Amino acid sequence: MPRWLPRALILALALVACYQFAHWVFGRLVGLLVNVLISFFCAVAIEPAVHWMAGRGIRRGAATGLVMLGVLIAAAGFLLALGSLLVDQIGTIVRNLPQYVDDVVRWINRTFHSHLETGKLRDNVLHSDWVRTYLANGASSVWGLSATLIGTVFQLFTVLLFTYYFAADGPRLRCTLCSVLPPERQAEVLRAWDIAVAKTGGYLYSRALMALVSGIAHYVLFQVLGIPYAPALGVWVGLVSQFIPTVGTYLAGALPILIALSVDPWDALWVLCFVVVYQQFENYLLQPRITARTVDIHPAVAFGSVVAGTALLGAVGALIAIPVTATLQGFFAAYVRRYEVADPRD
Repeated sequence: MPRWLPRALILALALVACYQFAHWVFGRLVGLLVNVLISFFCAVAIEPAVHWMAGRGIRRGAATGLVMLGVLIAAAGFLLALGSLLVDQIGTIVRNLPQYVDDVVRWINRTFHSHLETGKLRDNVLHSDWVRTYLANGASSVWGLSATLIGTVFQLFTVLLFTYYFAADGPRLRCTLCSVLPPERQAEVLRAWDIAVAKTGGYLYSRALMALVSGIAHYVLFQVLGIPYAPALGVWVGLVSQFIPTVGTYLAGALPILIALSVDPWDALWVLCFVVVYQQFENYLLQPRITARTVDIHPAVAFGSVVAGTALLGAVGALIAIPVTATLQGFFAAYVRRYEVADPRD
């Protein structure tokens, strides 16, 4: 036996053990790492606002708290407005459900020459086995739903806490990271950090500004047409159309069109026409002007980044996909040199 073979076997076993241990640690800490990643991009997004307030004499910790409080109030207002709309629509559907069922049964009897009765259908549904099974499964999953809700609240507080520390101690964190690097590398790290802050924050703020303009424009239309819940629908259209790439416009316009259809079909047609016209105005006039000083991501690239982020990290990946893409695009714009293309076919 060669003398190096026992040492090679021991080294191989040690490497396998280290790999298994690292895999076990990563599996236990993956949730924490994802929360830290979300917090980092949230801190990068609010960094320009925090820096602006800190430059005007407000302590950085207080400035971070004020910015986060404003974001939380805006998010709570949006959820409250959308929740009131959802609850009212569900209540309306529940109240009108018997009438809907009667209309459907009469249409089936008239079309297919059948003899269905609403009372018998209701009794058969209420006393069927699948209804009892569904209710039993729902009752048994209450504890699981409660645990999921508590875990979500805990993750939310974790993200908020890390976001606060990343934003409030941003300069100190950069100094700590750069202190372990040689001087020639420190400038590159600081430049990369500044690019991430500028591009991510600029992209999010430009989207927020376009969401504000879109929400106000659609709110005015809904108010003129007399569509119920005009403020909530305006906020819905503004946020969904801007922060969900490619398909966000159609998702945002579908809800007000359905609600307008329940009031008057002509109102639904007006809403559809306005959504299409405003989308063209935004694509060709508003968006190029607003994103001229930030970063303009192609819709196909944005949609592809969301699909890739969802495949990697689920809903979390979908949320941070566009900021990551904006940061990478900023890196390429800063570090990759471009040349003119001499095409004889031009």
